[in-house]
Amino acid sequence: METEELLDHFVRALTPLAPEAVWAHGSLAGGDYQEGRSDLDLIAVLPRPLTPGVVWRLALLHARLRAEPLAAKLHCTYLTPDTAHDAGRGHLTWAHQRLFRRPVTPVTRRELHTFGRVLHGRGPTGLLPAVPDRELSAFVVRDQREFWRPAVGEARLWTQEVWVDLGMITLARATVTAREGRLISKGEALDLLPGLGAPVEVVDDIRRRRYGDPAPPTGEWTARRARLTRDYLGPAIDALTTSA
Repeated sequence: METEELLDHFVRALTPLAPEAVWAHGSLAGGDYQEGRSDLDLIAVLPRPLTPGVVWRLALLHARLRAEPLAAKLHCTYLTPDTAHDAGRGHLTWAHQRLFRRPVTPVTRRELHTFGRVLHGRGPTGLLPAVPDRELSAFVVRDQREFWRPAVGEARLWTQEVWVDLGMITLARATVTAREGRLISKGEALDLLPGLGAPVEVVDDIRRRRYGDPAPPTGEWTARRARLTRDYLGPAIDALTTSA
């Protein structure tokens, strides 16, 4: 399996930096992983501060992986024991073929504690603080209100499949988390969406692209899908954020 070969190669390449832990989260750990379609979402805990020299070595490591199948989908955020506790802090991250900083969100932290996959070293307990239910719920509602709701107004975004997929799936997942305090997979989110009033033809389209082998969309369908998605998400997000 190409995924496992890439993960093994990546962990071996990190060995000179003596990582305390390497974890997988997202669909790779949660049981809904689709090789060649899903991202490989990883967290590595390094023992020392990320000096410019360490950052250079990480950039070189990822550059050398580029020839590997699936390497473009490997995303890794780098923590240290001194920085792992801060959920609002931006951490060095390799994703989309570049280095930048982003936080390890409460959703990611809960995933790691609930079903995270240990690829190397220690598990999350003791290295990564647990996330209280109230903090998790507040985060997903805030994300819907402050990020996704304004994005619905940007019509140009919704002709892109990634926005349709993530917008719909994230709304369903946030709804369950806010109401019940638990996380669900992308597959479970797709099963739930019709019951939440989502347009069935959009949900079926996402499912075909995630699990099947669909034909390229026509321009007419792309425009219709964007309109249906935006018409649904705006009121649905408003209802969620008002009731939470």
